[in-house]
Amino acid sequence: MWWVSRSISLFCWTVSISLEEAQCQVSPCSLSPLSGVTGVSTALRMCYRGYGYPLTLFLEEGGVVTVCKINTQEPEEPIDFEFCSANVTNKVILLSESLKEPFSELDMTSEVLQITMSPSQPYFRLSTFGNSGNAHYDYPKDSEMMELFRCNKTQTNRYKMSLLKPSTKALALSSKVSVRTDSRGFLSLQYLVRNDDGQICFVEYYCCPDEEVE
Repeated sequence: MWWVSRSISLFCWTVSISLEEAQCQVSPCSLSPLSGVTGVSTALRMCYRGYGYPLTLFLEEGGVVTVCKINTQEPEEPIDFEFCSANVTNKVILLSESLKEPFSELDMTSEVLQITMSPSQPYFRLSTFGNSGNAHYDYPKDSEMMELFRCNKTQTNRYKMSLLKPSTKALALSSKVSVRTDSRGFLSLQYLVRNDDGQICFVEYYCCPDEEVE
């Protein structure tokens, strides 16, 4: 198993071809240049000889062959995002409106978003720590915006703001949000989205904790 830089690969692929028109031919060991393909204006051959060798791309168009060699790297162990319902420690379901405004006003100079979920006060709290100081957003468990509150123990975890920011696109389209944490502190955000035809779909977003707060 190996991996290559996505940005470098995309750059190589766009040097002389449009990926939508490309024909891919995978050769595990041959490093010979790619010859023209009848009826195809552009062709791509990907070659990899084995461990320690670069991934070689041959891009052929109009008789001109471009050769790109991309160094491969040792992959890191992927994070186990298996989010088992049996391990869920805390869960709340809120109307999205209650989160849209706070999320739009979050201090983006804060590197992390701290989420506290507890069977006692503050129940559900969002906290940031930015240049403007510390800010807290509290949600009572009996709030009209709280559809479900099920917290078994107090958990406080921090998540990188840069990782959570992309999820706000789904938040803007959703009507409800399920926020869950498991025993590891992993965060699950499930957005209920109703499309133009009235059909319901779900967008799920997972994030591992940056650090645990005692």
